[in-house]
Amino acid sequence: MRTPVIITVCLLMALPAFSQTRVVKGKITAFNRYPVQNVEVASKKTKSAVMTDSLGPFELVCSEKDVIVIKTKGFDPFDKRVTPTDDYVSANLIFKDSKNNREIVTGLGYIKPDQLSYALAHLADENNDFCNYSDIFTLLRTNFPELQQTGGTGGAAQGVYVRGQKSMSSNANNEAVYEVDGMIVKDISFVIPCNIASIKIMKSGGTTVYGTQAVNGVIIIKTKGH
Repeated sequence: MRTPVIITVCLLMALPAFSQTRVVKGKITAFNRYPVQNVEVASKKTKSAVMTDSLGPFELVCSEKDVIVIKTKGFDPFDKRVTPTDDYVSANLIFKDSKNNREIVTGLGYIKPDQLSYALAHLADENNDFCNYSDIFTLLRTNFPELQQTGGTGGAAQGVYVRGQKSMSSNANNEAVYEVDGMIVKDISFVIPCNIASIKIMKSGGTTVYGTQAVNGVIIIKTKGH
């Protein structure tokens, strides 16, 4: 009679381990348009791995606080920690343009030659990972270490200034100047990351055209179509 009891106990102990894994779906693209195929998507914790097909989607078994890793040749590596709310992950891979990489990504079948040619000629603004971010402040914090942020959480309004440029005056406005599509704005929380074409950070030494208000630097954002 002991054997059934032991088996039952073992099964009950194993249930939590299984319950902590789940399937995360996603899609891999390049230039925010073309699906990337024949790419391995792997889980660091569960060690599971899948290959993307011609449409770029994937389904991967992940565990709690897992990390999804995408490694390819010719593109920047991509990894993302899975949160409890992540049921779908979109990854726009960044192409590292060179003659050799053009041959590699088309030769390995990641992207078609005609698609790559068109993208390099017309979709340069899409060769970034901005769409992978939920808000402008997370994007800035992740990609521009020379920036310092104060206050706010998530997409809420925050103060941003260039490191080393912060005014020492307690009465001064310590924020950098925000320029969006040629217009000075007080808040950039309205900017949608996926609509951004480029971001440029200027320190005070090159901001004389903006006057004394730019003592803490200038953040220049251009959106697509401008």
